[in-house]
Amino acid sequence: MQSLLQEISNRCFLSPELRQRIINDFEEKETKKGEKILIQGNKANYLYFIKKGVLHNYYYHDDKQISSWFYNENLFITSWHSFYAQKQSFEEIECLEDCLLYQISYKHYQKLIADFPAFGNFARLLAEEMLTFIDEFSKGWSFLSAKEKYDVLLSYFPNIELRVKLGYIASFLGISQETLSRIRK
Repeated sequence: MQSLLQEISNRCFLSPELRQRIINDFEEKETKKGEKILIQGNKANYLYFIKKGVLHNYYYHDDKQISSWFYNENLFITSWHSFYAQKQSFEEIECLEDCLLYQISYKHYQKLIADFPAFGNFARLLAEEMLTFIDEFSKGWSFLSAKEKYDVLLSYFPNIELRVKLGYIASFLGISQETLSRIRK
Protein backbone atom coordinates (compact mmCIF):
# COMPACT_ATOMS: atom_id res chain seq x y z
CA MET A 1 0.00 0.00 0.00
CA GLN A 2 2.96 2.31 0.59
CA SER A 3 3.77 2.63 -3.13
CA LEU A 4 0.13 3.53 -3.89
CA LEU A 5 0.10 6.16 -1.17
CA GLN A 6 3.40 7.54 -2.48
CA GLU A 7 2.08 7.83 -6.06
CA ILE A 8 -1.03 9.65 -4.85
CA SER A 9 0.99 11.94 -2.55
CA ASN A 10 3.20 12.85 -5.53
CA ARG A 11 0.11 14.56 -6.96
CA CYS A 12 -1.73 15.85 -3.87
CA PHE A 13 -1.48 16.44 -0.14
CA LEU A 14 -2.49 13.42 1.93
CA SER A 15 -4.12 14.43 5.17
CA PRO A 16 -4.37 11.69 7.80
CA GLU A 17 -8.11 11.40 7.04
CA LEU A 18 -7.58 11.06 3.29
CA ARG A 19 -4.77 8.59 3.84
CA GLN A 20 -7.06 6.40 5.95
CA ARG A 21 -9.89 6.55 3.40
CA ILE A 22 -7.50 5.51 0.63
CA ILE A 23 -6.34 2.58 2.76
CA ASN A 24 -9.99 1.64 3.36
CA ASP A 25 -11.29 2.19 -0.19
CA PHE A 26 -8.52 0.57 -2.24
CA GLU A 27 -8.70 -3.23 -2.01
CA GLU A 28 -5.77 -5.56 -2.59
CA LYS A 29 -6.29 -7.99 -5.49
CA GLU A 30 -4.00 -10.84 -6.49
CA THR A 31 -4.26 -12.13 -10.05
CA LYS A 32 -2.65 -14.93 -12.01
CA LYS A 33 -0.85 -14.72 -15.31
CA GLY A 34 -3.43 -14.87 -18.10
CA GLU A 35 -6.29 -13.58 -15.94
CA LYS A 36 -8.39 -10.82 -17.48
CA ILE A 37 -9.45 -8.00 -15.22
CA LEU A 38 -11.66 -6.49 -17.93
CA ILE A 39 -13.52 -8.15 -20.79
CA GLN A 40 -14.54 -6.29 -23.95
CA GLY A 41 -18.17 -5.20 -23.72
CA ASN A 42 -18.12 -4.90 -19.92
CA LYS A 43 -17.91 -1.60 -18.12
CA ALA A 44 -14.61 -0.72 -16.43
CA ASN A 45 -15.82 -0.48 -12.85
CA TYR A 46 -12.34 -0.28 -11.31
CA LEU A 47 -9.19 1.77 -11.43
CA TYR A 48 -6.14 -0.34 -10.57
CA PHE A 49 -2.71 0.50 -9.23
CA ILE A 50 0.01 -2.02 -10.02
CA LYS A 51 2.12 -3.00 -7.02
CA LYS A 52 3.68 -5.99 -8.84
CA GLY A 53 3.34 -7.35 -12.35
CA VAL A 54 2.72 -6.44 -15.97
CA LEU A 55 -0.62 -6.01 -17.73
CA HIS A 56 -1.66 -4.98 -21.20
CA ASN A 57 -4.67 -3.44 -22.85
CA TYR A 58 -5.69 -4.87 -26.20
CA TYR A 59 -8.59 -4.94 -28.63
CA TYR A 60 -9.60 -6.96 -31.65
CA HIS A 61 -9.47 -5.80 -35.26
CA ASP A 62 -10.48 -8.22 -38.03
CA ASP A 63 -10.38 -11.02 -35.43
CA LYS A 64 -6.75 -10.20 -34.66
CA GLN A 65 -5.62 -9.21 -31.16
CA ILE A 66 -3.90 -5.80 -31.17
CA SER A 67 -1.95 -4.72 -28.07
CA SER A 68 -2.56 -1.05 -27.31
CA TRP A 69 -0.27 -0.48 -24.30
CA PHE A 70 1.67 -2.18 -21.51
CA TYR A 71 1.64 -1.23 -17.84
CA ASN A 72 4.02 -2.25 -15.06
CA GLU A 73 4.73 -1.41 -11.44
CA ASN A 74 3.66 1.90 -9.93
CA LEU A 75 1.27 2.76 -12.76
CA PHE A 76 -2.49 3.14 -12.77
CA ILE A 77 -4.46 1.11 -15.30
CA THR A 78 -8.02 0.83 -16.49
CA SER A 79 -9.87 1.18 -19.75
CA TRP A 80 -9.75 4.95 -19.50
CA HIS A 81 -12.69 5.69 -21.80
CA SER A 82 -14.87 3.07 -20.18
CA PHE A 83 -13.97 4.04 -16.60
CA TYR A 84 -14.44 7.79 -17.00
CA ALA A 85 -17.54 7.59 -19.22
CA GLN A 86 -18.95 4.48 -17.49
CA LYS A 87 -19.61 2.92 -20.90
CA GLN A 88 -18.84 -0.51 -22.31
CA SER A 89 -15.17 -1.14 -22.97
CA PHE A 90 -13.94 -1.83 -26.50
CA GLU A 91 -10.76 -3.34 -25.07
CA GLU A 92 -9.66 -6.00 -22.62
CA ILE A 93 -7.02 -5.95 -19.89
CA GLU A 94 -4.96 -9.07 -19.26
CA CYS A 95 -2.31 -9.89 -16.66
CA LEU A 96 0.92 -10.95 -18.37
CA GLU A 97 2.42 -12.03 -15.04
CA ASP A 98 1.04 -12.87 -11.62
CA CYS A 99 0.07 -9.45 -10.28
CA LEU A 100 -0.59 -7.68 -7.02
CA LEU A 101 -3.00 -4.82 -7.63
CA TYR A 102 -4.88 -2.27 -5.58
CA GLN A 103 -8.33 -1.57 -6.95
CA ILE A 104 -10.92 1.10 -6.27
CA SER A 105 -14.45 1.04 -7.61
CA TYR A 106 -15.76 3.91 -9.70
CA LYS A 107 -18.30 4.63 -6.95
CA HIS A 108 -15.64 4.87 -4.21
CA TYR A 109 -13.35 6.87 -6.51
CA GLN A 110 -16.09 9.44 -7.10
CA LYS A 111 -16.92 9.54 -3.38
CA LEU A 112 -13.26 10.26 -2.54
CA ILE A 113 -13.29 13.10 -5.09
CA ALA A 114 -16.47 14.54 -3.54
CA ASP A 115 -15.28 14.18 0.05
CA PHE A 116 -11.66 15.32 -0.35
CA PRO A 117 -10.74 18.26 -2.63
CA ALA A 118 -7.09 17.11 -2.50
CA PHE A 119 -8.10 13.75 -3.95
CA GLY A 120 -10.11 15.60 -6.58
CA ASN A 121 -6.86 17.31 -7.52
CA PHE A 122 -5.14 13.93 -7.73
CA ALA A 123 -7.93 12.60 -9.99
CA ARG A 124 -7.69 15.66 -12.25
CA LEU A 125 -3.92 15.38 -12.54
CA LEU A 126 -4.12 11.65 -13.30
CA ALA A 127 -6.74 12.30 -16.00
CA GLU A 128 -4.60 15.12 -17.45
CA GLU A 129 -1.53 12.87 -17.51
CA MET A 130 -3.43 10.13 -19.33
CA LEU A 131 -5.04 12.57 -21.78
CA THR A 132 -1.69 14.21 -22.51
CA PHE A 133 0.00 10.87 -23.05
CA ILE A 134 -2.77 9.47 -25.24
CA ASP A 135 -3.00 12.66 -27.31
CA GLU A 136 0.76 12.92 -27.81
CA PHE A 137 1.01 9.23 -28.56
CA SER A 138 -1.87 9.11 -31.05
CA LYS A 139 -0.78 12.16 -33.01
CA GLY A 140 2.87 11.24 -33.41
CA TRP A 141 2.73 7.47 -33.60
CA SER A 142 1.62 7.05 -37.20
CA PHE A 143 4.56 9.13 -38.48
CA LEU A 144 7.24 7.05 -36.78
CA SER A 145 9.19 4.24 -38.37
CA ALA A 146 9.04 0.79 -36.75
CA LYS A 147 12.48 1.39 -35.20
CA GLU A 148 11.37 4.75 -33.78
CA LYS A 149 8.20 3.17 -32.35
CA TYR A 150 10.30 0.48 -30.72
CA ASP A 151 12.60 3.12 -29.21
CA VAL A 152 9.60 5.04 -27.81
CA LEU A 153 8.27 1.85 -26.23
CA LEU A 154 11.68 1.14 -24.66
CA SER A 155 11.84 4.67 -23.27
CA TYR A 156 8.62 3.99 -21.34
CA PHE A 157 9.34 0.36 -20.46
CA PRO A 158 13.11 -0.33 -20.70
CA ASN A 159 13.05 -4.03 -19.81
CA ILE A 160 9.85 -4.93 -21.66
CA GLU A 161 11.48 -7.74 -23.66
CA LEU A 162 12.22 -9.59 -20.43
CA ARG A 163 8.60 -9.51 -19.30
CA VAL A 164 6.36 -9.39 -22.37
CA LYS A 165 6.08 -11.88 -25.24
CA LEU A 166 7.68 -10.58 -28.43
CA GLY A 167 4.46 -11.34 -30.31
CA TYR A 168 2.60 -8.81 -28.14
CA ILE A 169 5.32 -6.23 -28.71
CA ALA A 170 5.22 -6.82 -32.47
CA SER A 171 1.41 -6.52 -32.41
CA PHE A 172 1.68 -3.23 -30.55
CA LEU A 173 4.21 -1.90 -33.06
CA GLY A 174 2.13 -3.11 -36.00
CA ILE A 175 4.94 -5.25 -37.41
CA SER A 176 5.79 -8.93 -37.79
CA GLN A 177 7.93 -10.77 -35.24
CA GLU A 178 10.60 -11.15 -37.93
CA THR A 179 10.75 -7.36 -38.40
CA LEU A 180 10.93 -6.93 -34.64
CA SER A 181 13.88 -9.35 -34.52
CA ARG A 182 15.72 -7.29 -37.15
CA ILE A 183 15.03 -4.05 -35.28
CA ARG A 184 16.28 -5.49 -31.98
CA LYS A 185 19.69 -6.42 -33.47
